[in-house]
Amino acid sequence: MRIKEKFQVTLPAELRTRSGLAVGDFLEVSLEQGGVITLTPKSMVDRQIAEGLADLKAGRVHGPYETAEEAISALDGRTGRKSSVR
Repeated sequence: MRIKEKFQVTLPAELRTRSGLAVGDFLEVSLEQGGVITLTPKSMVDRQIAEGLADLKAGRVHGPYETAEEAISALDGRTGRKSSVR
């Protein structure tokens, strides 16, 4: 690998595939003794939290609801179908 102009690196395809990484995934970076850099994939939960925060920031929210039934009814209205979960 080579460090590019903006200090970017590209992970080889085999490593991306074997590690299950996808576009938008997060990596935790740590510096070990002797200058060893370790990249550790963050959990799916971290990605979902980031996506949720982006939704909040963009105003893509609904609710709050008093009951689960009220939330389900609102979702049914958005999808145009009746949920079987009741």
